[in-house]
Amino acid sequence: METQQNVTTDLFIKIAVSNWELQNTRLNGLLAKLTDEQLAAQTAPDRNSGTYLLGHLTAVSDGLFTFLELGDRLYPHLDEIFLKNSDTSGLEKPSIADIKSAWNHVNTVLKEKFDAMQPADWFTKHSAISADDFAKEPHRNKLNILINRTVHQGYHMGQITYLVKKIGV
Repeated sequence: METQQNVTTDLFIKIAVSNWELQNTRLNGLLAKLTDEQLAAQTAPDRNSGTYLLGHLTAVSDGLFTFLELGDRLYPHLDEIFLKNSDTSGLEKPSIADIKSAWNHVNTVLKEKFDAMQPADWFTKHSAISADDFAKEPHRNKLNILINRTVHQGYHMGQITYLVKKIGV
């Protein structure tokens, strides 16, 4: 028999994971409206390109494997290009098709991993916090990381929206 606390915990996790999935769906919808050429444009003068932002979001999502202790990252090589350097670094970027493929692959595998997690797993420490600090601040858990990354994705998705507005869709 489930207690009210278990039902509430399960519901809270479902809310957080479904919001992450919703952000992915919304971003995929934006990407579907843009040609590769349109995605490669800067979102505004002297701002990142849509390609860079998608690569950045892919690298950040790929980092969830480490933070949430879900296994090895799938595309760690993207960090140098999309996390450690700016869009204008001059580093060669993967093709847009490769970035889109990596984006979809990372999120598909993450969804499988999330579905396999038990509710209590979400409230354990993530890999970037020490056991001592976690004992003092238990809110710095895996669920908090997912919520943070969902918000981060929404921020950058807002930037990509400017590309869609430019083409009048």
